Amino acid sequence: MSDLNQRARKVLAAVVQEYLATGEAVGSRTITRRHGVDISPATVRNVMSDLEEAGLLAQPHTSAGRVPTAQGLRFFVDSMLKVRALGPKEREELRARYSLSTGELDTALRDAGKVLSELSQYAVIVSTPRVDVDVLEHLEFVRLPSGAMLAVLVTKSGQVQNRLLDPRFAVSPEELERIHRFVKARLGGRTLAEVRATIASELSSERAAYDQLEKRALEMSRQALAQAKDEANVIVEGQARLIEQAAGVDVEKMKALFRALEEKQTIVELLENTEQADGLKVFIGSEMKIGELSDFSIVAASYGPEERPLGTLGVIGPNWMNYSKVISLVDFTAELVSDVIARR
Repeated sequence: MSDLNQRARKVLAAVVQEYLATGEAVGSRTITRRHGVDISPATVRNVMSDLEEAGLLAQPHTSAGRVPTAQGLRFFVDSMLKVRALGPKEREELRARYSLSTGELDTALRDAGKVLSELSQYAVIVSTPRVDVDVLEHLEFVRLPSGAMLAVLVTKSGQVQNRLLDPRFAVSPEELERIHRFVKARLGGRTLAEVRATIASELSSERAAYDQLEKRALEMSRQALAQAKDEANVIVEGQARLIEQAAGVDVEKMKALFRALEEKQTIVELLENTEQADGLKVFIGSEMKIGELSDFSIVAASYGPEERPLGTLGVIGPNWMNYSKVISLVDFTAELVSDVIARR
């Protein structure tokens, strides 16, 4: 599509800009009156027909104007959209609105989602970190009054999981201290996926066969991690705004979208694709090949260390969302959340 001539680009840009502003089909006279396209309405109609044949525009009804297709929106976002960077003053003002705490990560993520939804006026989806990509900060074993052993697992992002271990792990307080030192030295600072691999490797080594305390420490650690849930949860904020901002969307499609948000698995899989990609991603309508999302777009970015993203946050709204504004806000919010995690 890079071979579109200048006139076709101007008409496509005018149609998309008008569509993003109104959510309505755009006619040729609107293009000539409002967008300074210096050609006649008849010529505009011919160009729009050519763009329709190219799959960039569609005509909802015979007598209606045109709307951009997912392919047309994709071309506009990738090749023609001008995203204005936030200035220093805007960044400071926005930073003050967020006031994210370095305490509970889930609370910080929910707060970030609420503010992003308020600023963008769309719904926001945030995936919490999967345990396996998080770094082991602390693993401690606590003997309970009942005699049972409790494993307390804390990750770098602040997630805490408690697990009861097999009661056969009987160790003295002195041995527990040695186990904690061993676990910290051998397993700390690695992702939980790396910790699992290290434990398996260590248990299969000759050393584990003769050092019984180390073997006990590894077995206790393996059991604690085996029970650790590696499931990304999805936080949804501002769902009501989907109804407000997508008034033109078919009711059944809206119901299907809300079901997808409720069930979350479809959204989780989509957000995981963003974690594996570089930079910010824009998913547009039918190109996602998810029926519930055919009339919606998602602008998403990963958060966490650049080399090891922990999760994703994004704005979901109708295909006629204000992409320029939303892209700037999502990018900035992901940066703020990453800073919070880095300060932990």
